[in-house]
Amino acid sequence: MLEDLRDKRVVVTAAASGIGREIAEGFLGAGARVFVCDIEPEALADFLGSHEALEGLVADVAEPVQVERLFEAAAAALGGLDVLVNNAGVAGPTAPLEEVAFDDWRRTLAVNLDGMFLCLQRGVPLLKAAGPGGAIVNLSSAAGRFGFPRRTPYAASKWGVIGLTKSLAHELGPHGIRVNAICPGAVSGPRIDRVIAAEAAASGRDEAEVRASYTQFSALKSFVEPEDIAGMTLFLCSAAGARISGQAISVDAYTETLAR
Repeated sequence: MLEDLRDKRVVVTAAASGIGREIAEGFLGAGARVFVCDIEPEALADFLGSHEALEGLVADVAEPVQVERLFEAAAAALGGLDVLVNNAGVAGPTAPLEEVAFDDWRRTLAVNLDGMFLCLQRGVPLLKAAGPGGAIVNLSSAAGRFGFPRRTPYAASKWGVIGLTKSLAHELGPHGIRVNAICPGAVSGPRIDRVIAAEAAASGRDEAEVRASYTQFSALKSFVEPEDIAGMTLFLCSAAGARISGQAISVDAYTETLAR
């Protein structure tokens, strides 16, 4: 099903670990040419060192100059662009809204929403130049579908991602470029562990209780795995997803609500 991804030119942001790394490795396994970035130099060096064909550089997607450098380097290395995966994001603070520092609010939106905007501004002209068949996948969240107490900056940014995705799908449809968002539920890994610890501290509950709450409202009673998100990403960017655009697709073990 994924044979058509061979030799596709792909950029994945925040790809040195977690979901981003799983996505990048999925594309590599399908024969695509992949360029990645990450804000963590050591993690990025480790990832680049594990794949001879992989290229990338350190970049903070919230910084316009660094994003410009990222896409200049990617275009030079790949010779163009067919797929853009906007994975970069931060969890933001865990606190009641009135206790959230404005700098923390701004940083969360700067990475999760401004960073996506900057990458799209640089990436879309490359996708248009490549001709019809391009694909963009933006990582939103289940928090982009529900209210998320004590995580207002994160939820606001992820709702914004969906609006950005649906609007851009209309803009780019005439160019044969499809744009979708994926809304993961709680994804296993160090990031959700930190979120759970922060929520336990903010709510005065035990970490085990908070962890259990993440699957309480899930039909499958499970966390999501990074490879689940990678699988959906590759599907959307393959010929199998050629008529899917403007969608916010949940990969969340069927989560009804995030209210805790």
